[in-house]
Amino acid sequence: MFPLQDFLKQQQAQDLYRTRKVCEGHQGPRQICDGKEVLSFCSNDYLGLAAEPEIADSLRKATEKYGVGSGAAHLVNGHSHAHHALEEELATFVGRERALLFSTGYMANMGTVSALIGRNDYVIADKLVHASLLDAAKLSGAKLHRYTHGDINSLQQRLSAADKGNRLLVTDGVFSMDGDIAPLPELVRHTQDESIALLVDDAHGFGVMGTHGRGSADHLGCHDDVDILVGTLGKAFGTFGAFVAGSEELVETLIQKARSYIYTTALPPAIAEATRTSLRLVERADDRREKLQQLIKRFRQGATQLGMTLSDSQTPIQPLVIGDAAQAMRMSERLVQAGILITAIRPPTVPEGSARLRITFSATHTEQDVDSLLGALEQCA
Repeated sequence: MFPLQDFLKQQQAQDLYRTRKVCEGHQGPRQICDGKEVLSFCSNDYLGLAAEPEIADSLRKATEKYGVGSGAAHLVNGHSHAHHALEEELATFVGRERALLFSTGYMANMGTVSALIGRNDYVIADKLVHASLLDAAKLSGAKLHRYTHGDINSLQQRLSAADKGNRLLVTDGVFSMDGDIAPLPELVRHTQDESIALLVDDAHGFGVMGTHGRGSADHLGCHDDVDILVGTLGKAFGTFGAFVAGSEELVETLIQKARSYIYTTALPPAIAEATRTSLRLVERADDRREKLQQLIKRFRQGATQLGMTLSDSQTPIQPLVIGDAAQAMRMSERLVQAGILITAIRPPTVPEGSARLRITFSATHTEQDVDSLLGALEQCA
């Protein structure tokens, strides 16, 4: 085995070394992590459905019916009635002809981009898109052009430079580290050419934004104009897996060509059945979404009063940018000592000089939890 010690030492010296906390119990505001009880503000369980009893009961019943594993890929004999029904219900939810389940959001992006775009084509990506979209572009063999985050003039320049072949424009709906929303109506206006398609990875928007949680494009009034919608089920939906939604032709093409769909074991059918229950809860969770907005407003007002500078985010993702990785780590550690769990996010996940505390909210937080967070931030700043 070749030596790895130098790399690991370098990561430690630069305060970029990654470690895992061992947590006990279900997802929720209060957890036991590394043996210490903490109030957590770093989960993507935005609606608080990961521990919802109705979903857990659905999973138990489905396990009795389907067992634990799917046993094979979808195209062998791993595609159950639960998978099929969930795909149909997700398609209806987002108003598309078809939806296709993937085992993870990473695999959904990898499979979709590489199936649609090839060596003589272009991927045009916002500079802050999720790593899975960048990896997908590299896997496809297409030329990758990245435009300045949210900058339409920069986008126009990149599109003009990519004047041959098919062009796939990719963006997050809600950016996972900044919490801001992509300028989707403007992006839609630049996809009128039939050689350009728009893919929106709305992992952090589905369930949280839009009518009945239909996502950021619905929130911005351009839902029907997005060609390809990608969503994950392990965040606001509280379960696991991912889906791609679009036209009949899109889904059939992915079934034929998406390697991360064809060559992997299907999601456990019991998880698919539990997600059908979750989907019904998401659609009627307006009270949870309203509460989320109230918590976000309370936090932003309190943080402003404390003199803290926040990004322009109205979503559950509220990053507090520190800058230096070591300083962000120290502040995260001080918060843990005060009983607050917020993970420090460092390069390369975020650009150099923008290490941060990625604060996230759940509908299961209370106003008192927000006040406790503000008090701890004031003490530890």
